[in-house]
Amino acid sequence: MQTRNVSTDPRSGATFYERYHSLEDIYFWINRTQHERPDIVKVILIGSSYEKRPLYVLKLSVNNRPNKKAMWIDCGIHAREWVSPAFCLWFVHHSLSFYNLNEDMRNILDNMDVYVLPVMNPDGYKYTWTTNRMWRKNRSASRSSNCIGVDLNRNFDANWCTEGASDEHCTEIYCGAFPESEPESQAVANFLRRHKDVVQIYLSIHSYSQMLLFPYSCTLDETENHNELLEMVQIAAQKIRRYYKNNYKYGSGAKTIYLAPGGSDDWAYNLGIKYSFTFELQDRGRYGFLLPPSHISRACNEALTAVKTIALLVIEKTQAPTSPL
Repeated sequence: MQTRNVSTDPRSGATFYERYHSLEDIYFWINRTQHERPDIVKVILIGSSYEKRPLYVLKLSVNNRPNKKAMWIDCGIHAREWVSPAFCLWFVHHSLSFYNLNEDMRNILDNMDVYVLPVMNPDGYKYTWTTNRMWRKNRSASRSSNCIGVDLNRNFDANWCTEGASDEHCTEIYCGAFPESEPESQAVANFLRRHKDVVQIYLSIHSYSQMLLFPYSCTLDETENHNELLEMVQIAAQKIRRYYKNNYKYGSGAKTIYLAPGGSDDWAYNLGIKYSFTFELQDRGRYGFLLPPSHISRACNEALTAVKTIALLVIEKTQAPTSPL
């Protein structure tokens, strides 16, 4: 049922964003979005996957203000978390549709460019549509094992392959042969290294369990701005509760869920991106990874509330107000 698109043209109509989409459809959507809004959307090829599928980032930029900062959002690092790529599409659509209508959205885009990677793990995502809906890792093969795939969120250079990851190929949390051994994690890391002076906010979108997390996940140590990050996710969780009557846990990753070394958010934080977050979207486990399409809109709106809240707080904290002309 989740793979079935009801309308005759799956790419048309307002309900497009309330359904799950195949990788081919997402690539088509990326192309179409750039074609329809060349004034704001630029598509950047940052690399390709193990099976040579392109990794496309959409850059949303509404003006050429000098010294402009940026926010990064990646989705679909774990293949089975389908609501994650759905959120990246939702976010782009919302940004383009509401820039002129919503003061918060306008404020964010006037002050920040946004880089959006809709599917960080295209091979795994494709595999969940064709073969195994519960697949998590990428699809890289290794000479030393018959087991396929690396957990891309254990493959970054942050306490790599310590407690909470595994060096066993066949596990779900296999860390890979070495940090950034996988083309997908390497492409993201290389892009962020090149843009580390510009990117102020790093956001990785996952599911499920309804949590707003920040570093560290790879150690129980606290970051130097722990209290600041804690306050931000607390405010975001309060807003979600107020608007959507839904509870999100929040805190540092290691203390809130479990130790998870080699994660992209910790790595981004250590790179110097001090506002780094991982969001776990709906639900709490009733459907888990199999969140019905009817829940997409609310799940995405909750996450959008958190993204906007945090982006506006960061702008407020770090950027000098623009004086009216």
